[in-house]
Amino acid sequence: MANSETAATVTISSLQALLAHVWRAVSRAWRLPPEQETSYSLMIGCRGRVKGITRGYMGNAVVLAKASSTVGGILDKGLGWTAWQLNRVVASFDEAAMVEWLDRWTRELDFLYMGNLSSRGASVVTGSSPRFDVFGNNFGWGEPVAVRSGPVNKLDGKLTVFEGPERGGSMSMEVCIAPEALERLIADEEFMEAVSVPM
Repeated sequence: MANSETAATVTISSLQALLAHVWRAVSRAWRLPPEQETSYSLMIGCRGRVKGITRGYMGNAVVLAKASSTVGGILDKGLGWTAWQLNRVVASFDEAAMVEWLDRWTRELDFLYMGNLSSRGASVVTGSSPRFDVFGNNFGWGEPVAVRSGPVNKLDGKLTVFEGPERGGSMSMEVCIAPEALERLIADEEFMEAVSVPM
């Protein structure tokens, strides 16, 4: 649906469409006014995008990228436009700028703290990726039946995306928002049309 709402030269990924759907729904659940500034922060993986960081690199290799709009913009302009904002942020990744930043970071340490990404109920941030084979892990207890992120980095507007247990392109998402907003989110018919609960 998101691709049908954008220019023919733009290809929206299923992840970008899903995240745009969630951004719009969470903004409705937060009851943000149309003129309110809102943002979506994505962690863009550097594996495969920056020479010298191999796909097998053991550790976090991500850079923060942010899309911003008014709430009215993401709600009134539709799913395709909102997904396109996320698509543009990912497409703007610049390897040369990243290499320069990494070089500078070794001299001027700077750490990103998840709590600093929150703007009191107007920002969404996503961590993890559906590309990680989390259901392929077997520590001798059998295959996992579910995957959760644990108690760290829980803040209002934090989404964690995992590969779904069905695999083959399915995604599982953990959404952390305030309880009263969560009640409104699960009552949102437009949002829930895209949600399935594994049995």
